[in-house]
Amino acid sequence: MSVAFTYDIPKAEALAKQWERIAPVKIGGPAYNQPGADFIPGMYLKKGYVITSRGCPNRCLFCSVPAREGYRLRELPITEGWNALDDNLLVCSDRHIRAVFEMLSRQPEKPVFTGGLEAKLLKPRHVDLLRESGAKRIYFAYDTADDYEPLVRAGNMLREGGISSASHKASCYVLIGYGGDTFAKAEKRLTDTVLAGFLPFAMLYRNTDGKMDREWREFQSSWLKPKIVGAKIREILSPQSKGGQCNGNNLSKSPAAFR
Repeated sequence: MSVAFTYDIPKAEALAKQWERIAPVKIGGPAYNQPGADFIPGMYLKKGYVITSRGCPNRCLFCSVPAREGYRLRELPITEGWNALDDNLLVCSDRHIRAVFEMLSRQPEKPVFTGGLEAKLLKPRHVDLLRESGAKRIYFAYDTADDYEPLVRAGNMLREGGISSASHKASCYVLIGYGGDTFAKAEKRLTDTVLAGFLPFAMLYRNTDGKMDREWREFQSSWLKPKIVGAKIREILSPQSKGGQCNGNNLSKSPAAFR
């Protein structure tokens, strides 16, 4: 059994006890801080998911990857799949990245980059590969303040490379609800993500126990439901919204505004 999140450990260990009466059970995974080996398609992850590298040299505050996988990235043998989950694909060598896209071109479905791409590493040659691949969805991340300028540059680069914001292919995970965050600050980041040309996905921070504040969950829900998010985007980008700039009237003071 592979356990992804620490807050799932009690459930996983209870399940392991039930199954050990029938057959030997081995339990581990990221939640136990175990580094991953070579990726085997279909093992632990459903068909279509693929990992071609592990590790990341960054030391992001909310990420456990460097401590678990090491600060040196490892390029793995490339297997088949269309949903790339690499920790940081763009850190890989150009040769590896091109080989990954060559593999993606053989797949029965258009590629999705759920693992996320690092905005500050994006280059025009990467945009060409993304456009030529017909990527269905490309995810970036906006976790801390210093992520925003690279995100804006990445958005400009994508549009210049032929991937329009109107296509909603360019998406962005936006971390919310961590220590010191407020509803106004979170909505400002989500709004700024729209202005940078990305479809925002609010990702609610959880502690090691998996607990989430109820009001923050309601706030997150208001930035995940397609109809509500679509209406927000139209309002943010409307000419009446001070030329597309976020104004104080657009910032909610509490999740009650979305009920």
